[in-house]
Amino acid sequence: MPLDSHPEFGNNAQLGASFGLIADGRFADQDLGWISTLSMPLSLEHFSAVVENALGRKPLVFGDTGRELRRVAWCTGGAQGYFEQAIAAGADVYVSGEVSEQTMHIAAESGVAYIAAGHHATERFGVQALGAHLSEEFDIEHVFIDIDNPV
Repeated sequence: MPLDSHPEFGNNAQLGASFGLIADGRFADQDLGWISTLSMPLSLEHFSAVVENALGRKPLVFGDTGRELRRVAWCTGGAQGYFEQAIAAGADVYVSGEVSEQTMHIAAESGVAYIAAGHHATERFGVQALGAHLSEEFDIEHVFIDIDNPV
């Protein structure tokens, strides 16, 4: 959990940065969820392309692709359980790693989009950022070995 929530090297900080987002709020247990206001509205279709480009894989998208987004919430890994808290925080779309059947129904009933981007895919940026920081700080070599996981 600490690597998920670290404000600079954490998975959520790094995932948001990979999407070009700067968080202006936090939500959910231990403030693990992050939320950002977009500088200009984007369609869900456009934003899901941003996610795909950042992660190198096509995410599962639930919602009206033409929907205009102003607030994006995210939490890496298996955080689909925070979807309702993201909605309460004012999100127009929520990005996480995993999806369950109830998540799909919450998206349909609430009108808030959900992007399932992959557990592994959303959690690999934090450890890379931490490795780079430690390498620079202590003059040590680090290597990130990315073993693809389709889930």
